[in-house]
Amino acid sequence: MLGRLSFVFFTTAVLACQAAAPKTQPVVEGVKNIKPDIQQQFVMKEVVGLIENYNYKKVKINDSISSIIFDQYLKSLDQGKNYFLSSDIRDFEKYRYELDNDFKNGDLSVPFYMYNTYLKRLNERLDYAVAQVKKEMNFGQNDTYVYDRSKMPWPASVAELNDTWKRRVKYELINLNLAGSAPAKSMETVSKNYQDLKIQVAKVNNQDVFQMLMDAFTASLDPHTNYFNASNATAFNEEMSRSIVGIGALLMIENEVPKIVNVVPGGPAAKGKQLSAGDRIVAVAQGDGPFVSIVGWRLEVSISKIKGAKGTKVRLKVIPDGKELSSEPVIVELIRDKVIQQAQSAQKSVKTVNSNGRDYKVGVIYVPAFYLDFEAARAGDKNFKSTTRDVKMLIDTLKNQDKVDGIVMDLRGNGGGALLEAVSLAGLFIDKGPVVQVKNISGKTRVEGLTGEELSWTGPLGVIVDRSSASSSEIFTGVIQDYDRGIVMGSQTYGKGTVQSVISLNRLVNPEVLKKMAALINQGDSTREKGANPSEINLGQINLTMDKYYRITGSSTQHKGVSPDISFPSRYQMDKIGESSQPSALSWDVINGAPFQPLANLSTIKAELIKRSEKRMAESLYFKFFKQNLAEAKKRSNERSVTLNEAKIKKERDDQEAENFNRRNELRVYRGLPVLKKGDKATKDDSFDFIEDESVKVMADFMGLSLGNKKV
Repeated sequence: MLGRLSFVFFTTAVLACQAAAPKTQPVVEGVKNIKPDIQQQFVMKEVVGLIENYNYKKVKINDSISSIIFDQYLKSLDQGKNYFLSSDIRDFEKYRYELDNDFKNGDLSVPFYMYNTYLKRLNERLDYAVAQVKKEMNFGQNDTYVYDRSKMPWPASVAELNDTWKRRVKYELINLNLAGSAPAKSMETVSKNYQDLKIQVAKVNNQDVFQMLMDAFTASLDPHTNYFNASNATAFNEEMSRSIVGIGALLMIENEVPKIVNVVPGGPAAKGKQLSAGDRIVAVAQGDGPFVSIVGWRLEVSISKIKGAKGTKVRLKVIPDGKELSSEPVIVELIRDKVIQQAQSAQKSVKTVNSNGRDYKVGVIYVPAFYLDFEAARAGDKNFKSTTRDVKMLIDTLKNQDKVDGIVMDLRGNGGGALLEAVSLAGLFIDKGPVVQVKNISGKTRVEGLTGEELSWTGPLGVIVDRSSASSSEIFTGVIQDYDRGIVMGSQTYGKGTVQSVISLNRLVNPEVLKKMAALINQGDSTREKGANPSEINLGQINLTMDKYYRITGSSTQHKGVSPDISFPSRYQMDKIGESSQPSALSWDVINGAPFQPLANLSTIKAELIKRSEKRMAESLYFKFFKQNLAEAKKRSNERSVTLNEAKIKKERDDQEAENFNRRNELRVYRGLPVLKKGDKATKDDSFDFIEDESVKVMADFMGLSLGNKKV
């Protein structure tokens, strides 16, 4: 494929630098106007060509797409409608259907003009906020602060924006006051936070703006096609190829607040079990130092504050998923450590559970990722690291030493990884036959399958998944379900059924083009002490969606994911997390199935397992509170404002804290544990994994219902 791409862009890229000059970029008064450079203009044209010709969707960049990109870019600049005025939007509207042609010509003047306008409005808001901090405020009024204006009209006037920001400042002061800060100290902290934010904004350069634009551009077409400029490409590749130091969490910005998208298995955040997808981080403290608000900061700056040297302490103020922004933040303390992206080790535990008077031993294997040390494997290292090798050793121990009756593969939080590992892992439980089908952009389908390797486990098998189980996790789970090899438990999976290829743009470009580009850069930049060297030009890379996964039945995992046999309530809001929540995601479809022979017919047993599990969940206090929490979170997700009456906020927080404390004690009594007194900290017993507990009970039922209680 890369050979064909190289040929296409060899012929087109030679002429790329000779395109017509871009339009004159409008000047925004009052700020340093950021402008695109020649290299960025060139990259945009090449990325457009790649997407139009080689993205799986084969989408053409036209007026309709231009409008989508326009809205996505506006959203990335001002999602909460806290900066732009309606007059700014009316000014921008004339460009709505011009971006497609501009991008094909490498003309970036419009999006850079839009950013410079945003920069001006942002500085105006920050200056206003700092001035408001010093003014006297009445914290006993029954007014409100609308913290999410995304569904409201754009502000019609500066006065309307001022009113919003006056309330925002008041809300931040109330939060600090309720946290025990003296009023004078609260004012000092909020003022400094805004001044720090302004300093960060002043450091934004054209590379930052270009990356922001490209993120909006690619997100408008496909959630998994991404462009990375030179520095971001380096960071991405480092994280994918070796360990980094941090807490192990993937972040995004939502309404100016950093939000956790995923917790990396094996990292400090995952080990501490205090953070999860959907949580929002509002402040960071280094060690025992003071907290600094990161609300409104650029994502990469927020991340830089959270990352740090191995062994150092970082404290986070977190608003848990489903809680209102007015809720009292939870303080999470973590020790930074190496987070190895591709070499998280599978781990095991053994649970004993009783079903109908008989004890069963169930081995639980937690698989955090589908990892494979490609370099070590290619080098002939007999001990190369891989998911399949690690799981095989764990199975041997569970089978020969622990003498388990059944095994459960726990894929919760497993976002995927190497396709080869999903196939080979299935081979530990299924001896031969197809595992997955992969369809490319030309419509050709290949089948990845097994050829009859020795099985590691032939006994009862279960798989646990959740909404964050994606990609390779869905391939493995789907094939276990399709062959009726085991029981799938949990909630609907993520639904990522696409494959991305990493393409370096430098590899696609004729070297003569880089020489011409260097000459144009030198010609247009007389401030350089040393001329641009073609070998130093890095055009970045694109992760391009080029293939799609299908189950052996012919059904795509894309969008729909895998539905479990035994369903548990999902802790994630399904309409907000998952492929189906992405407007630009590929749709679900079906192709011809691959011939295969199911290993069993578990339909009757599954029906009985569902009946028993539902009965247990209906009687379980854990599931009762879990469902109540989900209902409350769903209700709060539709709220957009918060009271600014300090006494009311305090009462709401005190009531919530008391309710949480009482629930914790009810659960402790339910499990035969002593109650906690006020002021006592939660113990490890309070982090009981009731989803895992119910899963092993399902497995015990499964083994009890199996013919003669023998391994199947």
